[in-house]
Amino acid sequence: MFADDIPSPPLCLHAIFIRSPYAHARIVAIDAAAALALPGAAAVLTGKDLASHVTTQRMAPAIDGLQPMDMPVLPLDAARFVGDPVAVVLAETLMAAADAAELVEITWEVLPAISSVGDASATDAALVDPALPTNRVSLQSFVTPGLDAAFARADRVVEARFGQQRQTHVPMEPRSGLAIWDNGRQHLTMRFGTQAPHPYRTAIAARLGLREWQVTVDSPEMGGGFGQKIIPLREDLCLAAAARLLRRPVRWRETRGENLTAGLQAREEVVTTRAAVAADGRILGLTCAIDADFGSWSFFPANYMARVIAMILPGPYRFKEYGYEVSVWLTNKCPSGPMRAPMAITSWVMDGTIDAIARALGLDALEVRRRNSLTPGDIPWVTATGERYNSLTPLATLEAAVGRLGYAALRAEQAGREASETLLGIGLCTVVESNTYSSAFYRDAGIPGSGHEMASIRVEPSGAVIASCGLMSSGQGYQTTLAQTAAAGLGAAVEEVQLQIGNSDTAPYGMGSRGARGASAGGGALYGAGLKLKAKVLAIAAALLDLNSADALDLRGGLVLRKVAGDWRETGLTLAQVARTAHLDPLRLLPGMEPGLHQILAYDPAGTTYTNSTHACAVEIERATGAIRILRYVAAEDCGTRINPMVVEGQTHGATAMGLSGAMLEHAAYGADGQALAGSFMDYAIARADDLPSFELLHQDVPSPSNPAGIKGMSEGGTMGGIGALMNAVNDALAQVGTRLDAQPATPVRIWTALQQANADAGRQDPASIEAPPAA
Repeated sequence: MFADDIPSPPLCLHAIFIRSPYAHARIVAIDAAAALALPGAAAVLTGKDLASHVTTQRMAPAIDGLQPMDMPVLPLDAARFVGDPVAVVLAETLMAAADAAELVEITWEVLPAISSVGDASATDAALVDPALPTNRVSLQSFVTPGLDAAFARADRVVEARFGQQRQTHVPMEPRSGLAIWDNGRQHLTMRFGTQAPHPYRTAIAARLGLREWQVTVDSPEMGGGFGQKIIPLREDLCLAAAARLLRRPVRWRETRGENLTAGLQAREEVVTTRAAVAADGRILGLTCAIDADFGSWSFFPANYMARVIAMILPGPYRFKEYGYEVSVWLTNKCPSGPMRAPMAITSWVMDGTIDAIARALGLDALEVRRRNSLTPGDIPWVTATGERYNSLTPLATLEAAVGRLGYAALRAEQAGREASETLLGIGLCTVVESNTYSSAFYRDAGIPGSGHEMASIRVEPSGAVIASCGLMSSGQGYQTTLAQTAAAGLGAAVEEVQLQIGNSDTAPYGMGSRGARGASAGGGALYGAGLKLKAKVLAIAAALLDLNSADALDLRGGLVLRKVAGDWRETGLTLAQVARTAHLDPLRLLPGMEPGLHQILAYDPAGTTYTNSTHACAVEIERATGAIRILRYVAAEDCGTRINPMVVEGQTHGATAMGLSGAMLEHAAYGADGQALAGSFMDYAIARADDLPSFELLHQDVPSPSNPAGIKGMSEGGTMGGIGALMNAVNDALAQVGTRLDAQPATPVRIWTALQQANADAGRQDPASIEAPPAA
């Protein structure tokens, strides 16, 4: 069900947001008189109208180098990007709201706009946030003690640059929702699609000055989130405040254009690496400098996404000397937030640096990876930044992927293509995906939050099992996989398990679906709760069977089994019979045992879970047009215990498709004046089915020691691997003519331009004679 399909309650108002057409402009005056005179118009609310009803958000975690930022629910003085909401119009019908919005007159004073990091860092740059001394909102650095010595003894220092373009989430369903205020109960119900119902409720209550029991978040099924639907954004808060102020339900449906330009955006960063290497390609030390474009407002700590990139950059490689500097800049663009794999560029940067080392030293790229890769004997491994790998198999996935791809044969074919009309490229990318972040990881990264998840399992008198946790699905198949983990822990038949998620009143408080934590945090919590509840079930069963202990009993598929002479035999007792006793005949229970069957468990991972995979692909590039064709695509992954192989396959396909789409096509482009240039799918390209290859998946699974079920998260690594494998394959092809792309997207036009320039540099063509590129 789409949120817009939820029937409107009686007296419901419809909302339309008025947005800034300018990248940076002072709001001189807002005249709503004509709009309010229109039949059906109910209200026009501005930032000043709502300021007394919704508090200003202050983003100021205690992080060295991070500047605090304040954000009112709607701008009070100036809009900071094209699409910045400055007023909300409420009317009896959607059409009336749209008509009224056209009649609101706003007087603007256009201000200088900052459209790039280069603009933001200029000495005379206008300030995006006038409360800050500069546009650099965050600066963090780190260095190991032996880094200088590593560079001093290096045979070679290799530099490489990597740029990722601004992208956005493109969920199938844009943001939509319904706010209902019950004035008699003084209670707010928010029916919004959110990935994290409880943190969402906490934020809504805090900003509106309510207690959490005054707010219910009822999240319907939603068509994709990818990080865009974790927290309440300003539109959500406006609807909540308007419903309370006007004492009427209020609903809103975001248009696709609004979603593309004003939802949240992500990914825009430039990373430069310097690798100190030995003559045989071994990495002795590495530095990276990151410049990230954060946009105009702070919904999240500004250091969040970029610093995670820096923290996990060493990935699967065996070096200890490392340093980074992370600079985050404000610009007059849509604000940034997490997007599926916020650290998506990481694996391309690390494996792209490996490729640069191989080219600089005249070595084979695969051999350089082998010489630097962590081996089974290195695990457990503590990285230069203090991250601990307890279960990682990067060398195994690398060998599996190159073996299936046929690496040696492709290299031989590549060498014989000098006179061909196409270039063959081979791309490898080994991913170490951080997921199910521990509370310690958030603390070390300077990110407010917890890594725990809460689960509840109860067995009703009939034997029906109700399981719940604090996650919310946006298409991951939680209703299947989490029911399976609960059933596996408890020993119930999976068809007896009903999963209830998404409602903050009925589900236990959890941290939501983000960071690839659904299976390992949610599933781990449910599995652990099931194990604890199973112990009680078996204790009751032992009493009913007149046994002294439950040591020889087990519960499987809802049947109580007993081990006799080495074989498991049915006892004739079922979970339903035990449940009836626990609920309705408590005098038969053991002395001191509480009636009922209900278990709540909080699972807080001791450390961050790490998953690894290797993505390998072969691409063909037409010299005449720059067009890419992916010939083969192999992904070998280790995601621990696979709860449901079909869901794992689907998540890998989807994540990899998202990475490939972003690397090849997507670009939330802005002009030099800060104008948004990608407001529709005519301008913002996403991959179609025929742009993508068939994915060949291999599994090298080793259970994680971090949780009893051995589960690892895995739904973001495909995005990281897709980006790295594709870009490395493109650059492997282009290296044959002496050029490379150091920034995405790898569109045919950009590849063609690079090819033409390479021809010119080689003296085969006068640069002035380069023709216009072919049509996109």
